[in-house]
Amino acid sequence: MKAFSRETFFSEFSDIDRLLESFDNAMIDFRNLAVPLEYFSNQKTFKEKNDLYIELALKYSIEAIEKSLINSGFQKEDITDIVFISSTGISTPSIDALIINKMKLDPYTKRIPVWGLGCAGGVAGLTKANTIAVANPEAVVVVVAVELCSLTFIREDISKSNLIATGLFSDGISAVIIKGNKVNVKSDFKINILDSQSKLYYDSLDVMGWDVLDTGLKVVFSKDIPSIVNKSVKDDVNYFLNKHNLNISDIKNFIVHPGGKKVIEAYIDALKIEPDNFNNTRKILRDYGNMSSATVLYVLNKFISNRFEDGYGLMMSLGPGFSSEMMLLQMKNHD
Repeated sequence: MKAFSRETFFSEFSDIDRLLESFDNAMIDFRNLAVPLEYFSNQKTFKEKNDLYIELALKYSIEAIEKSLINSGFQKEDITDIVFISSTGISTPSIDALIINKMKLDPYTKRIPVWGLGCAGGVAGLTKANTIAVANPEAVVVVVAVELCSLTFIREDISKSNLIATGLFSDGISAVIIKGNKVNVKSDFKINILDSQSKLYYDSLDVMGWDVLDTGLKVVFSKDIPSIVNKSVKDDVNYFLNKHNLNISDIKNFIVHPGGKKVIEAYIDALKIEPDNFNNTRKILRDYGNMSSATVLYVLNKFISNRFEDGYGLMMSLGPGFSSEMMLLQMKNHD
């Protein structure tokens, strides 16, 4: 990606080598791309990129759902609801409708397509799925987060924000199953969602998002994000936890969307916690890059794979708006 970016942006920036140092400092060693780099050698129309988004989002969503069913012991006939999360392409009918058709799921499956929450979508999607499962204790809800960030790349956009985004964002897809209390299934762990919190920060609409152009979705990505995290996140977390008579020190597992290296550092500084609490977050950023809404679900899976600490977990992500999403979890490994 660094060599590709040099080729793409060098004519615009006389200090291109200095700017490309951001790739070296991004703490990202590997990333997934849905298409080979050669795909971006020529400018593509919005339609070309979005048509490919629909094709690949459907293909990889089904693969992720099928894998989650195998891992959980459910059958596709058990699915009662689908929550589909994405911000990197558009489709009407929405992708969840295409999934039901392609997989021949129950035609009465209820579906909620959620678009535009960006990196905050993963936590928000789980919150919406939990609301469904609480209302219907027999529900089996599949949450699918699909972000093909690479397909939003606009070759003709030689802005600094596009250069930074090229070094940070990648493609990722994840599926999670949330069940109601009356649904029995064997598992090596138990995670209960105790509460959630959403916050929209006033007068920050220009911090993160898309500008919709004829050529596609142009990234809006402010350098002020780490400072906003440093300034606001501690008060927001304390406000949330105080509702349950908890403190930051009571949290055993911090399941946090990485955002980027500076965002991770801002979280640690603001919350005054040991950097080791973000080992799983850093690992996902290093191995996959920032996959927008899907990233925090990768972090959650890393906690599950590594056996989390029994106790409370705090799941957090930030997104356009500017906004934050949090969930309080009760987590227990089964011996």
